[in-house]
Amino acid sequence: MSGNKIALYDAFGELLYVLAKADGEIQKEEVQELEKILKAHPWSKEIIWSFNYEAKKENDLEELYQKVLHACFDLGPDPEYQFMVEVLEAVAESSLGVVEEERALIDRFQKDLVEEFKKRP
Repeated sequence: MSGNKIALYDAFGELLYVLAKADGEIQKEEVQELEKILKAHPWSKEIIWSFNYEAKKENDLEELYQKVLHACFDLGPDPEYQFMVEVLEAVAESSLGVVEEERALIDRFQKDLVEEFKKRP
């Protein structure tokens, strides 16, 4: 796997952690849904490893979000972003439905990516 893809999947795991913690705590249902969805993904182990690493570190969510954004900006447009948004939606929905903080994060991620990539030639 190329270094760019490793960075991309690390960022995805980090973003999933930010989403899961957006409402204050990681729900068991969120982790189960994440594992179920990613089971067929070729790099599921890397994404889940990154998620679990962040769960142990408990870094600041805003700082981690900014790190994810910069990684995505550095990598540029990628078709995997659409898959990632679908995973974010499914994980958010898995425990009591999508709460306000989760919806805000998903919308912000999409908006931030679109705005950044529109600036580019």
